[in-house]
Amino acid sequence: MYALVIDNTVNKIITQPKSLVIGDVRYPAKIFQLWTKSEKEAIGIYEVVTDSSNFKDEEYYVNTNESFTFADGKVTRSWGTATAKNVADTLWTQADSDNGDLPSDKEVGDVKIEGLKTQKKRNVKQQAEGLLAPTDWYIVKATEVSDYSVPSNITTFRSAVRTKSNEMETAINNASDAAALETLYTYTEQEDGSVTRPLGQFPTLED
Repeated sequence: MYALVIDNTVNKIITQPKSLVIGDVRYPAKIFQLWTKSEKEAIGIYEVVTDSSNFKDEEYYVNTNESFTFADGKVTRSWGTATAKNVADTLWTQADSDNGDLPSDKEVGDVKIEGLKTQKKRNVKQQAEGLLAPTDWYIVKATEVSDYSVPSNITTFRSAVRTKSNEMETAINNASDAAALETLYTYTEQEDGSVTRPLGQFPTLED
């Protein structure tokens, strides 16, 4: 990514090499590959340096719009302070009702905007459901065939999935804010070389 600087101000962002006019001269796209850094800067074309120190995971934060500044002979792309997304649900209020904003199919106290916790817990439930579904037929068979018993490894696995699902939802519920919630899902390498996350993983079915 490059920037065209005119009178010490970023005039244009160039996301990919292309022909462009600077002053009264048209320059071909190949100057981006063939010219040296100094040659490009001499006509106002600077390679953009990205400062992502304020940029955060968009799953948990709302980032400000990127900005480009020119200072000390360098163009820097950066972001302002990110805003954490709400972890709790936003509810419809009496004020919404009084203002006529409450939908006809909603009541005061209903969820207006889902928070991150609700979204994450729904994902956990869906994952657990997906893990249990392939072995549901064992349970059905046991209810229909009187002399059939579900294998112990199946019952152990299904119980472990439900237990882990509950543990995950509890951990999500206990997260105080977006940063704490993000930490639950952040993988780190342990001393033994394994990679784990605080939220843990669902069990796998043992043969």
